[in-house]
Amino acid sequence: MKTSVLYAGLASPHAGWVAIDELAELLAYYFEAEVLSPKPVPASWPVRKLRPHRVHFEPLQSSGGDVLIVVARGPGDLAMINAIPDCRKKFSKIFGFVTDSYFQSGFVKETALFDAITVTAHEDVDYPKNRFGIAVHQLYQGADCLTWVPRKMQEREIDVMGFGRTPPSYQTCFSRRFHPASSPYLYLHSPLGNASGPSVALERGMLFKLLHRSRISLAFHLYVEPQGGRPRSMMVTSRWLESLLSGCIVAGRRPVSRMADEMLFWPDATLELSADPAAAADQLVDLLSRNVELEQQRRSNIFHSLSFHDWRYRIAALCALLDLPVPAALSKDVARLQGLCASYAPGN
Repeated sequence: MKTSVLYAGLASPHAGWVAIDELAELLAYYFEAEVLSPKPVPASWPVRKLRPHRVHFEPLQSSGGDVLIVVARGPGDLAMINAIPDCRKKFSKIFGFVTDSYFQSGFVKETALFDAITVTAHEDVDYPKNRFGIAVHQLYQGADCLTWVPRKMQEREIDVMGFGRTPPSYQTCFSRRFHPASSPYLYLHSPLGNASGPSVALERGMLFKLLHRSRISLAFHLYVEPQGGRPRSMMVTSRWLESLLSGCIVAGRRPVSRMADEMLFWPDATLELSADPAAAADQLVDLLSRNVELEQQRRSNIFHSLSFHDWRYRIAALCALLDLPVPAALSKDVARLQGLCASYAPGN
């Protein structure tokens, strides 16, 4: 089966989407696929005004094949197929994985050209299915657990880690509480050097090494002090999965959704902080005082991440949903995952 994988990350790397780009890279590896990544072309001001979610791309050369898999950060990325001239004629099947599928206004007319897509929430299935008349399946987000799992339990010198978006009132309160010299606690936030550009992939390793050395990782759902005009969602994002995989105690405001209930199902997978930032800071101090007794929770978080949330499980599920052959290398790596699971199983 001749397969191609189309995604934005090679041409336009961004720290906020690197976990999704890792799915594309794993798909390319297991299917021995051609990798395609189109460069966006800046639109004129009138076009941006009339069609703010519309992006044009530089042309890509591809001879086509049996299957094209498009890994889309959001619904607008489905338009990347326009970068391949005569795309629908060149590929027998075109499939898409859409991450921010809740963003309904972002779905583009090219969605109708897909044989099937997956969306990350059950609630997101009906809109593209009814609007474009294509097959739509639900498939949760994952993480590259096999690559980024801690290989051993080690000292955690960072007390509280906050990366990415932290609600402003909490950020202000925690900074004032933990940064002064009089505080014994280390609160590390926004450690990434660059949000975009060629260094994003290199800094990925730095982020995980910091998480492996962190006791608590903060995570807040998107309705907590929302910023900007985009639609909101109660989705479980990469931050939750990466923090749990790293063995952090995850504290914040958990999404209230079917997705959160089904993905974060084990006891104390997340710990809820107060809506009052000052009280939340007191809760963090209490958690830090119980660091030793929380060691089993760290192992539980790693165990459940390895058992349920690796991208390889999602790729196997994708194969079943789309009637694709399961690559032999994928089966071998799933077996490796299960071996790692055993080392973190309760009682070990």
